Amino acid sequence: MASTIQVEKVATLTGHRDCVYTLEQSGEPNIFYSAGGDGLVVAWNLDNPEQGELLAQVSTSVYALRYLPQEHLLLVGHNQHGLQVIDIAEKKVKKAVPLPGGAFFDIAFSPEQKLIYVGSTDGSLFLLGSIDFTLQNRIQYTGKSLRSISVNATRQELALGYSDHIIRIADARTGALKQELTGHTNSVFTVAYTPDGRYLLSGSRDAHLKIWDVTQNYTEVNSIIAHLFTINHIVFSPTGAYFATCSMDKSVKIWDAQSFKLLKVIDKARHAGHGTSVNKLFWSDRQNSLVSCSDDRTVSVWELNFSLRYENNTN
Repeated sequence: MASTIQVEKVATLTGHRDCVYTLEQSGEPNIFYSAGGDGLVVAWNLDNPEQGELLAQVSTSVYALRYLPQEHLLLVGHNQHGLQVIDIAEKKVKKAVPLPGGAFFDIAFSPEQKLIYVGSTDGSLFLLGSIDFTLQNRIQYTGKSLRSISVNATRQELALGYSDHIIRIADARTGALKQELTGHTNSVFTVAYTPDGRYLLSGSRDAHLKIWDVTQNYTEVNSIIAHLFTINHIVFSPTGAYFATCSMDKSVKIWDAQSFKLLKVIDKARHAGHGTSVNKLFWSDRQNSLVSCSDDRTVSVWELNFSLRYENNTN
């Protein structure tokens, strides 16, 4: 018995004037945010997807967004100037948090630790208090970019993907280094723990998707040539049964989260997909809506319908 997926493109969202680099959830399943090279931070409603609402505009490119649910705030990572804290209800900047280090590629949040983690071009990992946004610590294990951060709440650990090809496992409370994972042969652009925390998935410029068994001291248990070019992002479905990857090869792929088998390819030829690199994904629990953004300046909304069939071949 295997899963088969029907894909329908339900909307193409336009309005960004440059590459769209990042997407982020909100406190509501039908609302999400986008940002990119034009500095625009836009809110979208899946119930009325054609009408975006401008939340903020910053002076430089935005590579990272992070929603803080308790305070209903949105963190915006600037290319050069640190973070801006956006009050979503009032649609205004609540606070500016200056940080050194160049561009900021990822922002993660741990409600358990009450900490915000920021990764920068110069390899710095910043730990900020989530209440007052004060800098708690700055750690630099390498001068190469810190591209991706994932939090394992159960183990109180961080997975950090770097451009020196190494994944570093750190203590979520202090940022102290615990372990280094080698295996990728190029920059690690995305890391993501499975919802149960048992596995860590990583994607790289080497086009490989790697699966690491967290319970077995992060032993590498699988390595898949998943795309033709760089894997930019990994995201899990709300149920945790599936995950999706996106790539510089212009495609989005859907995978089974238990078997790690490929289930579906979404691309331009088959589904009128993106024409250039797909940079980030957002998977809403609203009717299995998967959202993708691209260098082609658009955001696409895909409706996924899953069913089961009794076949050996799932592709």
